[in-house]
Amino acid sequence: MKILAIHNFHRKGSASGDDQVFKSETAMLTEHGHSVVRYSVCNDEFDKAGAVGKIAGIFGMIWSFKNYREVKNIISREKPDIVHVHTFFPLLSPSVLYAAKRSGCKVVATLHDTRFVCPCATSLRGNELCNLCGDGHYLRMCKYGCFKNSKLQSLPVAVNFKYHRLRKTFYKQIDKYICLNENQMSLLRGIGFDPKKMIKKYNFVPDAEANMKPQKVTGLPERYVVFYGRIGEEKGIRVLMKIWEKLPDIPLVVMGGGPLEKEFAKWAEKHKNVFFLGYTQHDKCLSIVKAGEFVVFPSIWYEGCSMVEIEAESLGNPLVATDLGFSVEAVSNGYNGFKVPLGDVNGFVKTIRELWNNEELIREMGRNARKDYEAKYQPEDNYEQLIGIYKSLLRKG
Repeated sequence: MKILAIHNFHRKGSASGDDQVFKSETAMLTEHGHSVVRYSVCNDEFDKAGAVGKIAGIFGMIWSFKNYREVKNIISREKPDIVHVHTFFPLLSPSVLYAAKRSGCKVVATLHDTRFVCPCATSLRGNELCNLCGDGHYLRMCKYGCFKNSKLQSLPVAVNFKYHRLRKTFYKQIDKYICLNENQMSLLRGIGFDPKKMIKKYNFVPDAEANMKPQKVTGLPERYVVFYGRIGEEKGIRVLMKIWEKLPDIPLVVMGGGPLEKEFAKWAEKHKNVFFLGYTQHDKCLSIVKAGEFVVFPSIWYEGCSMVEIEAESLGNPLVATDLGFSVEAVSNGYNGFKVPLGDVNGFVKTIRELWNNEELIREMGRNARKDYEAKYQPEDNYEQLIGIYKSLLRKG
């Protein structure tokens, strides 16, 4: 089978989940003998552009003639069986969906976030959950400065999604939506998406447990809790800081980078039990995670299918996570971790302290986390699901 895989990468060096999924999924398809044609752009292109290029890029969010032509030409030349679109925002634009459909291709889209409900993709206004724009009145984004905290920058995004809402682009130009959790599917049904076109498929990660050994790092305590991932608002970094203000006796190791990195680093310097390692090479990061007791994940947004949570389970680490988004179905209380209500700092403190003091339970839940990974997130099972989705569309003609 020949697949045209399309994706808009975040900036170079980004560890964003959708970038990771695009790379691992296309590699998996290639390993299984399929022909994968990759077409991608990167947001670095926008950063490097001059003033004229940036203006063109902003208008191109609505319709990129360049990417429309490129995708049409690739389809004409390569004749793929399926077009699989991951992220199209901001540079590719929805024009790539039209290019595929007008070329007679079946189009699959993996929905890595809630962008069809919230154009900012996070379903957050500040640090509060918000899905009001599901009603199609996107100009409220300008009122609240939802996109990059800017009323001005929110305007082209609002116009973009209003235009494509009126054209029913996301309803008509996609044949199958791959959703990552039940909450995501519920949100889409609530704004009129066809449930018959939706299918749930979790992400996967390679078996990190197979050859991974715990790594003890000089300067780190014998026992510690781990947070790793993007150091950003939506990941609950400020919630994490509030939690550890109340846990001065439990060591916390934090790895990652992001927009709140400097703020967090300054805070960490004032807390002797917090060890901030910054960006850590992936294999080393995972070995440090595995040596930890459990992973804390106080996210405040709808995680699609968190790669951090799946990786932690593959390593045999329990999770203490927010009862929201993917975590709702990924974590079973008392089995492979615990769930805490959104923003409940005291609830996190109580749960973390009780678990920290019960090493036998940590080990038991770690074994269960590994079992959960083996049952739901392994590459081979994921491959069979993905190929099944492709074949079901092709059978329909």
